[in-house]
Amino acid sequence: MPRLRVNEDIRPLSDFRAGIASFIKQINDTGRPMVLTQRGRGVAVLVGVHEYQDMQERLDLLEDIYRAEAQLEAGEGIPHDQAKEMLLKDLRK
Repeated sequence: MPRLRVNEDIRPLSDFRAGIASFIKQINDTGRPMVLTQRGRGVAVLVGVHEYQDMQERLDLLEDIYRAEAQLEAGEGIPHDQAKEMLLKDLRK
């Protein structure tokens, strides 16, 4: 996801209400998120659907990695050669 541009991507909520379509267009055109503010404080972040899905997939992958690391630390893992053999056996079926 492209980095936020502070001078372009942080806007008041009142501006958003007045021009929702242009905000959505900007998010889709740039691929950057937009921060909405209310009384000078951030209240929401808008991201495009594809960016959101990508973030969710990355989070899922990170959770899988953390879970695997915890399992390995607990001694629940299996040796690489054994895992490889199991996978190859399943693929042959």
